[in-house]
Amino acid sequence: MMLFHLIASPFIEFGFMRRALVGCLVITLSAAPLGCFLLLRRMSLIGDALSHAVLPGVAIGYLISGMSLLAMGIGGFIAGLSVAMLSGFVTRHTELKEDASFAGFYLGSLALGVTLVSLRGSSVDLLHVLFGSILAVDRAALIDIALIGSTSLLVLAVIYRALVIESFDVTFLRISSGRYRALIHGLFLSLVVLNLVAGFQLLGTLMTVGMMMLPAASARFWTQRLPVMLGIAVLQGMLASLIGLLWSYYAELPAGPAIILTITLFFCFSVCVGHNGGLLRLRR
Repeated sequence: MMLFHLIASPFIEFGFMRRALVGCLVITLSAAPLGCFLLLRRMSLIGDALSHAVLPGVAIGYLISGMSLLAMGIGGFIAGLSVAMLSGFVTRHTELKEDASFAGFYLGSLALGVTLVSLRGSSVDLLHVLFGSILAVDRAALIDIALIGSTSLLVLAVIYRALVIESFDVTFLRISSGRYRALIHGLFLSLVVLNLVAGFQLLGTLMTVGMMMLPAASARFWTQRLPVMLGIAVLQGMLASLIGLLWSYYAELPAGPAIILTITLFFCFSVCVGHNGGLLRLRR
């Protein structure tokens, strides 16, 4: 009973803790499966690049409407999708690889976004945009996150089979339908950007990708079956969200970094003892 009280009391007593937990659970449910596909497609760092690429749009939304999550979200989605499309265009029409193309655009986007926020806001505003304010999430933000998460899951279910084929047999999909592959790739990147924008409201533009990639990377050490990997990633992300919020509450730590640190600890544990390629498994 004492353990249950320690776990439940922060969420029973404080509404901001409940809202933070619900937001994290929804983001994990929609973002962790996308992280698994990014991992399988060897696009892990592209997810990180897109999380930085949304910053100019977020900054423009901030300059126009202040701390309006709707304006910053729309701006971030447009900016992130623009960088993704520009990078794809450069990759198709030049000899530059996709990861290098993303790197070229996202570094400039990050610098531009920080500059734009600094023009009007204070250092506090800049920190809020970069690292989020998970305990300040209100009801309207939760509704936005829930809508984005639901839409993401529905679209992912529709294109799931094509994503699996492209992840494991890209030659077959390229031969069968080149335009269809381009459409699937565009939809997938749009989902990634959409989830990063939703997560920005919780964790900011710099740490949102942690909710997407760390559970996926950790789950990879426990199974070779994709459906099981998706389930493990979601469960680890949800458990890390709960533990991270409790850790931040009792230790008086920033909530966002505490959640990402918890997921990182899960990842380190999986690297060491995971039975699908973990260090101890390989030594045996």
